[in-house]
Order: sequence, then C-alpha cells, then structure tokens
Amino acid sequence: MGLSGAPGGQTLSRKPARLPVLPAVLGAVLVAFLVLPVLALLVRGVRPDFLPTVQSPAVQDALRVSLLTTGCTLALVVGLVTPVAWVLARFEFPGKAALETLLDLPIVLPPVVAGVGLLLVFGRQGLLGPPLELAGIRVAFSPAAVVLAQLFVSAPFYLRTAKAGFLAVEPEVEDAARTDGAGRWAVFRLITWPLAFPFLFEGLVLAWARAVGEFGATILFAGSLQGQTRTITLAIYGALESDLAPALVLSAVMVAVAFALLLLVRLGRGWAQGK
Repeated sequence: MGLSGAPGGQTLSRKPARLPVLPAVLGAVLVAFLVLPVLALLVRGVRPDFLPTVQSPAVQDALRVSLLTTGCTLALVVGLVTPVAWVLARFEFPGKAALETLLDLPIVLPPVVAGVGLLLVFGRQGLLGPPLELAGIRVAFSPAAVVLAQLFVSAPFYLRTAKAGFLAVEPEVEDAARTDGAGRWAVFRLITWPLAFPFLFEGLVLAWARAVGEFGATILFAGSLQGQTRTITLAIYGALESDLAPALVLSAVMVAVAFALLLLVRLGRGWAQGK
C-alpha cells in the first residue's frame, strides 16, 4: 500500500515492521515457560487409565463437591454483588473510595489469611459462631464453609467487571427509557442488564475460575473431608501425598476446563464487539 504526501509528490511504500530481536527472544522464553508445564500436565494426565481414574469414588466426590459449591457460590455472587456493582457505577456518595478499597481487599489478601478471618467470624469460638450454634447451624468444616470461602475470594472479580459493564452503558439510554415511562427495575432488566451482559458474563467466568481453584481459605475454614468439603484442588493436594494418578488426572481436567473458559470469554468478547 502506498503513502502519498511525500515531498515532490512521490509515493512511499510502507515496509512490514520487523519484530525487534530482544522482545521476540524474551517472548519465546516466556511462552515456553508458561506452556511447558501445561503440556507436561496434559501428557502425564491424559493416560490410558484416564477414564477409570475419573470414575473412581475419590475423583467423583471431588468433582461433585466442586460443581455443587461453585454453583451455589455463583448464585450468591450474582444475587449479592450485581446490585452493589450497579450502585457503585451509578452513584457518588461519601466513603465510596474506601468502600471500593475494602471490597477489592480479598484480591490482594493471601487466601490463608482469608481462611483465618472466616474462622474468627464463623468458627465455634468466632464472632457469630456461638449464636449460630444455638440456632443449630454449623458453618465451619461444612459444605457451607466451602461456599463462603469461595464467595470471599471470588466476589471481587465479578464486582470489578460488573461495575465496568454498568459504566459502559450510557446513562442517556437509561434516561430515554425512563422518559418513555419505564420504571427503574424495568430499565435495569430491559436496558442495563442486556447491554452490560458481556461484562457480567466475563466476570462470572472469572469468579467461577477463582472459586474452583480456591485452596488456602478452604482448607483452613472447611477442612478436606471427602464427599463433603474436599474440592478438586484439595483432592489434588491430598493425592500428591499418596497416589499421583488422581492428582495428574484432576490437574489435566483443570487445564482443559481453564482453557475452555478462557476461550469462551474471548469468543464472547469478540461476539459482543462484533455485535
């Protein structure tokens, strides 16, 4: 393709840019560093006894616990975090910056610290432990503890993307709908939610990925009881001490699921931008 506007009316041709050597070499090293462990997991995990190992009781229990607890976590994330993200995107109020900082805090807190904090609140001797015990509710070292640990570490990921999604919706579009007589709930359901949905979906995927990979807070607050609180990540850790085969198989499953989720997010983002 030619470029006009050169002195004397000459036409300059644009040559393809050459990739700098140093960034190319560093990029190759980084790709190899990131890809080789993943390939090793797939090669060692996808083995002749893959299906029998997946069908074993220990692996089936871990998959079932992870699916059930993360499903509950996502329902809580959508129900609790979506309204908060909408308020933060649409309103200014005193202390907003401090509130946003507190809500983002679990992202930077070590998961083990989160587990200790949850124990201090919901444990038997914790802040809410005795009242809950009197009501016949036992939270710590139960499936509910797994859900709470996952919710604590994953909610901020959904909050950030949901807030960005609501900010991307032009307020003028909502105002026009209100002018036509739509109420606040109708505007949110018919205008705001559909327009922000690509962001909400991406945040939900990120939150699920963070929840299913949670380890530190879960093992401290919920323990590792097979069939009750032992998730995929806890099962991998436990299998490393006794039988490597389930650990490799579950690791390969996690790699495949993570790749599928990332691909789904990118396809959804491309679809939204194309739309």
